[in-house]
Amino acid sequence: MKVIVIGNGGHSKVIQEMISSLRNYEIIAILDDKYKEKKERNGITYAPFSFLNKLLDTDVKVVIAIGSNTVRKRLVETLNLRTDQYLSVIHSTAVVSSTAMIGNGTVVMPNAVINADAEIGEHSIINTGAIVEHENKLANYVHISPNATLTGNVSLGEGVHIGASATVIPGIEIGQWSVIGAGSTVIHHISSSCKAVGSPARVIYSD
Repeated sequence: MKVIVIGNGGHSKVIQEMISSLRNYEIIAILDDKYKEKKERNGITYAPFSFLNKLLDTDVKVVIAIGSNTVRKRLVETLNLRTDQYLSVIHSTAVVSSTAMIGNGTVVMPNAVINADAEIGEHSIINTGAIVEHENKLANYVHISPNATLTGNVSLGEGVHIGASATVIPGIEIGQWSVIGAGSTVIHHISSSCKAVGSPARVIYSD
């Protein structure tokens, strides 16, 4: 499988290593607008985003390796690729239930756990050591930070960001584009476009 990686920051470096560790996967290009012109190194093309259409082929997949939820969404809308052209990347140490559903373009980092009947949307990030328990429902462009825990039957709207080591108790709903601060404990529903922090988490900002 030939792979084009979009973005070349810190988050991308982790994803590049994940792809390189998979058998029969080969990174052929890394695209980022910090490159003003095309160059090649060790058989990999480095070029601006505009080179994507020149490199796409029927046997090539794309992964957007950018940590920002809003930027990932904007790029998906700009690139206008088919859903099946995006690659989901799952690290070999991640534990993923056979009944879980993972959308295209989503990445699951080392030692993450995704349990029974969990549903994860497209272009999301389940970061290192994160736990997504049974029957969670995560929309597109979500980011679950390292060591965060979503207990059973949690529902997250589009673009939600759960901070590192935060915990969300069972049955909680968090509205789209809300942010939960690192180390927080969420015991009440959170509306859309809010920022909540603390233990228990309290809303400190609402758009």
